[in-house]
Amino acid sequence: MTKRNTQQRRRSIIDMLNSEGEVSVETLSAHFGTSEVTIRKDLAALEGNGLLLRRYGGAVLVPQELMADPASEKVSVCKQNLAKAAAQLIRDHNRIILDSGSSTTAALLPELSHKQGLVVMTNSLGIANALRELENEPTILMTGGTWDPKSEGFQGQLAESILRSYNFDQFFIGADGLDLARGTTTFNELYSLSRVMAEVAREVIVMAESDKIGRKIHNLELPWSMIKVLVTDDGIDPADKQRIEQQGVQVICASST
Repeated sequence: MTKRNTQQRRRSIIDMLNSEGEVSVETLSAHFGTSEVTIRKDLAALEGNGLLLRRYGGAVLVPQELMADPASEKVSVCKQNLAKAAAQLIRDHNRIILDSGSSTTAALLPELSHKQGLVVMTNSLGIANALRELENEPTILMTGGTWDPKSEGFQGQLAESILRSYNFDQFFIGADGLDLARGTTTFNELYSLSRVMAEVAREVIVMAESDKIGRKIHNLELPWSMIKVLVTDDGIDPADKQRIEQQGVQVICASST
C-alpha cells in the first residue's frame, strides 16, 4: 500500500464518518478491501490528529463541545507544530528514545509514520501501544522496570541498566519548566532515568512551549550542558532565546498558531 493510497483511504474514512457519524472497523475493512489491522492503524493516526475518537470496534466524530474549546485547540496546534519541527531532526533508520509523561513528546508519534527503519525505545506503555499502530512499524524497545503511576512509565535501576546496554542517536523529552540558568526542571521526583536516557543518546532534544520558561520548579532534570536542541514556539522572548543559545543549545522556534 503506497503512502498516497493510505492518505486517500484516510480521507475517505473521514468523509464516511462525517456522513454517517460513526463507522466500524469491520465495515471499513470490507469497504476498502484491506485488513482490520490496517484500518485500526488508520483510525489511530486520524485520532492522533484530532479528527475522530476511537470507540470499541470503530470510531465516532469528535464531540462538538470538545472542538469548540479555543484554548484547547490552540495548545493542540502548538504542540503539533513543535512535533513537526522536532520530526525534521529525525532521519530514517535513527535509533531514538521517547520519554513518558509528556503530551508534547506524545504529539511526535504521528510524525514518526513518515520515517523508515526507526528503532524506538520508551518507558511508556501508552507510547509503545501508539507505536504499534503506525503503518511503518518501527522496532519497539521497552525499558522494563518498576511502574510509576505518576509519570505513567517504568522507572528504577532495572530500567536504567537496560538503557545503558544500548546506544541511541536522539532522545526526545518534554519539560515542566525551563530554568534559563540551570536547564529543564520537573515536578516529578523520579528523574534519574531521564538523565540516563540523555547519557546514552548522542543528541538530546527538549520539546517545550515557551510559556514553560521561568517556571519555578525545584527539581533540575537535565542541565543545559546535556541538551543539544530546544524545540519551542515563536512566543519565546528574544532575550531568553539568546541566553539559552549562550549555553550552547540550538533553539528551533515553531509557529504557536
